[in-house]
Amino acid sequence: MPKNRLPLVAAIYLGSFVALLDVSIVNVALPTIQQALRTDFGGLQWVVDAYTLCLSAFMLSSGLIGDRYGRKRSWLWGVGIFVAGSLICAVAPNLTALLAGRVVQGVAGSLLIPGALSILTQAFPDPRERAGVIGGWASFAAVSLLVGPVLGGILVQTVGWQSIFLINLPLGLVTVVLGAVSISETAHPEHAHLDLVGLALSILWLGALTFGLISAGETGWSDPKTVTALVVGVVGLAIFLGFEARTPRPMLPLGLFRDVRFAVANVASFALGFTSYTSVFFFSMFLQQVQGWSPTQTGLRMAPAFIVQMVVSPWIGRLSARYGHSLLMTVGYALIGLSMLGMCWAGPSTSYAVLCLLFAINGLGNSLSIPTGSAAAMSYAPRERSGMVSAVVNATRQSGLAIGIALLGALMSMRATSLLTGYLGEAGVANADAVARAAISRHDFATDAAIGESGVHELFTIAYAGGFHAAMLTAAIGAFLTAALLIAVLAPAEARAAKQTKQPA
Repeated sequence: MPKNRLPLVAAIYLGSFVALLDVSIVNVALPTIQQALRTDFGGLQWVVDAYTLCLSAFMLSSGLIGDRYGRKRSWLWGVGIFVAGSLICAVAPNLTALLAGRVVQGVAGSLLIPGALSILTQAFPDPRERAGVIGGWASFAAVSLLVGPVLGGILVQTVGWQSIFLINLPLGLVTVVLGAVSISETAHPEHAHLDLVGLALSILWLGALTFGLISAGETGWSDPKTVTALVVGVVGLAIFLGFEARTPRPMLPLGLFRDVRFAVANVASFALGFTSYTSVFFFSMFLQQVQGWSPTQTGLRMAPAFIVQMVVSPWIGRLSARYGHSLLMTVGYALIGLSMLGMCWAGPSTSYAVLCLLFAINGLGNSLSIPTGSAAAMSYAPRERSGMVSAVVNATRQSGLAIGIALLGALMSMRATSLLTGYLGEAGVANADAVARAAISRHDFATDAAIGESGVHELFTIAYAGGFHAAMLTAAIGAFLTAALLIAVLAPAEARAAKQTKQPA
């Protein structure tokens, strides 16, 4: 890599580090935040989804903003707004204020994350060199995921949960300075147009669908509020796709999906968010609520997944050049599915050696899937539309995360509540359903039953593990189906494209 590009790469890597650090830190801090702000399990889901919803909903427009008004300018604004959102989160006195800060962070992240890939694509036109830099970017992102749980656990236990947001202030300042002096401005305004109707529709359908899924976990699938939200979400998605197909300059150019390789790469990107990205939320809750570890201990025990990812990711560029995108992605998704399937047997007394192995397998799957999927999608579309393509890839991934947290969280909550209700009924607790819902949703173990709070808590850990198993099994199925899709569709499509490229020569 040329030395004059090192400050640029450092700025982009650090910007992504700041944006992703809050994902891993927040997951470890969730049980502490739940107690401090007195919220329920649905509130915790919104702490994560308020961020990811804004990421996915605004990301398509943010990519266009970068293409139209300048990639450097929009990226620097993203860093500044993210710091402001972090400050709002740090001083939040209640859940509502915290969610408002997370929304601001999400809007800023929508400028930062696709902007990173777009700037790197413009700065490194050589495909091999670009693949290596993107692999390094993914590796540095893994560092944030590694540092986040450990640092977050230490900060939460020694300073307070607010400190996990305050740490973004000095990091953001350094990032702005580096970016301002090293990044060259690029823009392709002829390819960009702000689609405000499309933006509104994307917020509507994704927000309604997420609300409906989270509501299902709290009140059931038949609740009128849940049904209405889900219907609005599905209908809104259909209207959004119909509008984007007809408008002259859409925020989501459906024409890109005519290339089956690009279409499959984005399905895989959605699946990655739905499975692997979502798992960080559930792993953190499992280790703290079922196995009883502290936030710091939880971060340390999750570290193998991120260490493996950090070590392997820099080699992905060379491996992709030698074996192709589809093979690495297929192996990656198969490993992710295998790790989550193994989690279906984890319980309160499961040895950490077993969990460590499963975390490491998950990290290896991520290291093969994340940078390869991003580089593949970027290579299947015109370079002048890099901002848009990067936004589409990241939007599908964040949509998968938002829906995964909502749907898998609902499955986990419902399964755990059902199991605990049965256990309490067998123990002779009269109001078993109400006690179970209070325990699973709010971690309220108070009861007048003979088994007492300790008895309810003991049964809670077993039931919570059962809910965790339901979420992990669903995620594993999603990962295995994605691997099958890559084998059946992407690999043959890549082979045909390679053959067509060689024929003129």
